[in-house]
Amino acid sequence: MTGDTSQDTRPARLREALGALAPVALDVIDDSHRHRNHPGAADGRGHFRVRIVSEQFEGLNRIKRHQLVFSLVDELMKTDIHALQIDAKTPSEVE
Repeated sequence: MTGDTSQDTRPARLREALGALAPVALDVIDDSHRHRNHPGAADGRGHFRVRIVSEQFEGLNRIKRHQLVFSLVDELMKTDIHALQIDAKTPSEVE
């Protein structure tokens, strides 16, 4: 991670961090524009939605999947992300 907190690079850094899960599908949606006046985002951190499909979620319940995702984006939560909505599935769940 570069430490660059410009809005243009945040989705790319989020994708890079989640690449550790070897996703077969990954969508990163920046919803920050919908929360411009949100008091919690006053420090410039953004709101994101992530849809990720990975075999590494096999055998994990929803909470464990979210914990795994959050463990990978921990530093970004401190610098770039105010809110993160996660939709984490296995390949068999989307077929």
